Amino acid sequence: MILADNIKAIREEKNLKQIEVATHIGVDKSAYSKIEKGSRALTVEELQKMAQLFNMTTDQIINYDGKIPQEVVIEDKTATEQMRLIQQLDEEDKQTIFRLIEKMLTNKKFKDFFAKNVAAL
Repeated sequence: MILADNIKAIREEKNLKQIEVATHIGVDKSAYSKIEKGSRALTVEELQKMAQLFNMTTDQIINYDGKIPQEVVIEDKTATEQMRLIQQLDEEDKQTIFRLIEKMLTNKKFKDFFAKNVAAL
């Protein structure tokens, strides 16, 4: 499939109108129509905005295989798979996750320390 076909298929799968996508990426409806027909190139910025609207990555749009990605549920993954998924995030999101984990670990150590020392009294 070519990119234009992928974009059209995804838009239809998401039940969006051409005008909705056009407005979101900042082009008029005729320019967007040309994108779906493959007669107008898509800028990187437009593709990024489209990915945001579709709740997909640009890579998922470019390599679309006819299936919208399913929601990722991390709890039922192995620790290795969880780390692999986390590594796919952008740097800011990764740092946020690691700060949350550090905070939770610090809280647990404090609770354990407190419970141990209060029990000793």
